[in-house]
Amino acid sequence: MRTFERILSVCVVASAVVLAAGQGSLALDPDAQVNPDAGPLELFSFGFKAYQRGEKLEAFEALRYAADKGHPGARWKLGKMYAEGDGVPENDYEAFKIFEQIVRDQEDENGSYSNAAYVASAVVALADYLRVGIPNSPVTVDLPRARQFYFHAASFFGDAKAQFELGRMLLYGDGGRANPRQAARWLNLAAEKGHVGAKALLGYLLFDGKKISLRPEPVRGLAMLTLALRQAGPSDQQWIRPLQEETFSVASEDTRREALAYADQHTEVPASQSVVSAKN
Repeated sequence: MRTFERILSVCVVASAVVLAAGQGSLALDPDAQVNPDAGPLELFSFGFKAYQRGEKLEAFEALRYAADKGHPGARWKLGKMYAEGDGVPENDYEAFKIFEQIVRDQEDENGSYSNAAYVASAVVALADYLRVGIPNSPVTVDLPRARQFYFHAASFFGDAKAQFELGRMLLYGDGGRANPRQAARWLNLAAEKGHVGAKALLGYLLFDGKKISLRPEPVRGLAMLTLALRQAGPSDQQWIRPLQEETFSVASEDTRREALAYADQHTEVPASQSVVSAKN
């Protein structure tokens, strides 16, 4: 589970505990009915507990009432449910509109945000949609705007997924000018947070250094790729494996031996100082 989603889950549980202590049984009683006149926090907690019990239609109803009353967590959860087809028919355009509303409504006049975890997740979701578009909707592919959203989430919120996606777009020149060395710096930041894709792509770049105009680090690069492949889920393995196999095939025997030995003894590869110090 991503870091921001873990934070959101903790916040929801804390809300439920507060309600249990101070507002009676509505939020925690599995036999209670959704009360549309209840407060947004109470409805949110009720919806969350119903969701945990697997009663997703009831959860959706409570979350919808809470969202209508302005609760950002309820809006975020509704957006996720629509995006994933979780308890409701999948509807990416509806999810897009909800995430857009979260970002718009949570920004204050100084450009700061309340409920930063919800906003960060929503910004990344908007960027994801703009990168690929939504069929049969007004949301078309808009790579420059997607890149702007990723940059905002990467720099303002420090979101690892946004840092990875921004690095990838900078590397290949998607949505704007390519800047491989800046791409490496963003990938390095995401890799330090444990993002598997960032570790893999950064390792691939470090192996010979040519793509990012830095000194080659073949042992570090192959070790990063190997560890990333071992840590990746099935979907990420599909694109990481060819990079690892390509790199392994051209590495010297000594490089292979050192990299594999390191990967067998460690779970992480320290940050590359050449990447950290790169300016442009």
